[in-house]
Amino acid sequence: MSSVEVKGMGNILNPDKENSFTRLVKFKDSEIFVDKTDFIGKMSAKINADKRLFAITRPRRFGKTVTAHMLSAYYSKGYAGQKIFDDLKISKAKNFAEHMNKYNVIYIDMNSIKDKYISYKSDKTLYIDDIDDIVDFLQYLVIQDLKENQNYAEQINKARLVGKKSLSSALEVICRHTSEQFILIMDEWDLIYREYQKDTSLQEKFIEFLRGLFKSDDGVSCFALAYLTGILPIKKYNSQSALNSFKEYNMLDPEPFEIYFGFTEEEVAEIVERPDCTLSQQDLKEWYEGYKLSGIEIYNPNSVVSAVSDGKCKSYWSKTSSNEDVVRLINMNYAGIKDDILNLIEGGTIRFNCATFQNDMVSIENKDDIFSLLVCLGYLGCVDDGGDDRLAFVPNKEIKTALSSLVKAQPWFNSMPIIERSESLFEAITALDGSKTAEIITDIHNSPNVSLLTYNREESMVFCLISGLMWCTEREYECFRELQSGKGSADLIYAPKRSMYLPILLIEFKYGMSAEDAMKQIKEKEYFSRYRDGDYPNDVLLIGINFNPKTKDHQCLIEKLDK
Repeated sequence: MSSVEVKGMGNILNPDKENSFTRLVKFKDSEIFVDKTDFIGKMSAKINADKRLFAITRPRRFGKTVTAHMLSAYYSKGYAGQKIFDDLKISKAKNFAEHMNKYNVIYIDMNSIKDKYISYKSDKTLYIDDIDDIVDFLQYLVIQDLKENQNYAEQINKARLVGKKSLSSALEVICRHTSEQFILIMDEWDLIYREYQKDTSLQEKFIEFLRGLFKSDDGVSCFALAYLTGILPIKKYNSQSALNSFKEYNMLDPEPFEIYFGFTEEEVAEIVERPDCTLSQQDLKEWYEGYKLSGIEIYNPNSVVSAVSDGKCKSYWSKTSSNEDVVRLINMNYAGIKDDILNLIEGGTIRFNCATFQNDMVSIENKDDIFSLLVCLGYLGCVDDGGDDRLAFVPNKEIKTALSSLVKAQPWFNSMPIIERSESLFEAITALDGSKTAEIITDIHNSPNVSLLTYNREESMVFCLISGLMWCTEREYECFRELQSGKGSADLIYAPKRSMYLPILLIEFKYGMSAEDAMKQIKEKEYFSRYRDGDYPNDVLLIGINFNPKTKDHQCLIEKLDK
């Protein structure tokens, strides 16, 4: 017998081992811990209710596993919940002890199942009849764990169940003879749809396995509660969910559990007050917030914790394994999606319809499906735009950085019109060519990306220029808005990060006035003083831009500041 213990995993039925949640509680006084245990009350209210089957899906690193471990620690007979949850939010509830550690919990971690299955397949001495694939293996392991309970083993053996892999039959037999119910918690439920993307027969078999657990009243009655978590919503067939009995909450339809997966503004405000936090809430907001779930701003929790621990904001998203899938989706280039992605990275929005999305990684028929999938994966945020319509956007700097890196690595990147336009704009500015600069800005203003804005104030003009310059300034420049300088605040300043040979761009905008007025204000307010008097050898370009709402044209004046 190899090191793989095939007879069972030992922590499926009534888990009792330390998990990610219990570790967080253990070190809550020294590590970042955000108490979301009141979510338990939301689930407890559904125990044995008509609607007791839940599927809650979120992107990677949004706290799905911690929450699943939390529910396990509360409901499982294997834990001593009083010690774990003492002094946490749920302990203040009137019915705190009503359901605590009262249930036989079946906890299925699909990642662990997959690892076990790979090890099993690699050792021929472990061969078991009737185990043809990971779905069979999963059922076999759970049944073996159930048989660790002598009473359950007797009932299963008496029933003379055909084969070794009918979990639904085993559970129905147990419940019929013991009147005991189970709570099912399955983490990474969608693993087979992500890891075995091309094996449609396996995917259908897995869905049939889940459907078999809940297809009848006898099946449903075995469960006081069922809770699935993963990244993808439940698979659709012919626009209908394959598990219609489950109530789903995903990134496309998150209500009403938005605040329990991810950090809220208030929670991050408490985190930045920690004595060991050197980052401001504005830093964390810019980098990791922006997921507007039902109007609530949600931060990526893993990234916030990592940034506070490292004392530095950066993109932790770049290490996610879904990057290859994103590249594949973009390179399909349905209806010009490459241009759409670049526009999104620049700060624009794209309207899409999520009705045809089948909730998997391969049944992609149009760019609406691609945007739906990118929202579920967390690469885009979205807001409800009525019916099945959604408005997609890049939520924060972390995702913008990750997406930028992905598209810049593609062979088509440098030939994209948006990139060429960005380079032309920068060349026109540095050549002091005001007419050409105004012409390109007008072109950006007239693009579909900007037409979503109400172009009636200077803010819209700032967006035009930032989006236009982004692709040729992102690496070498820092961009500052309303930066205090001289006798006021300059609208927009681009300062080189390292090079002394690149010019500083100092820009003032006017709406319905003139470029001369903008240039006059720059000089009268001496916005350039911090760069003229400081230790800056770079040239400083003064740029005045005006938009004429009558002619719908821009005017631009550019001068190089005398040293």
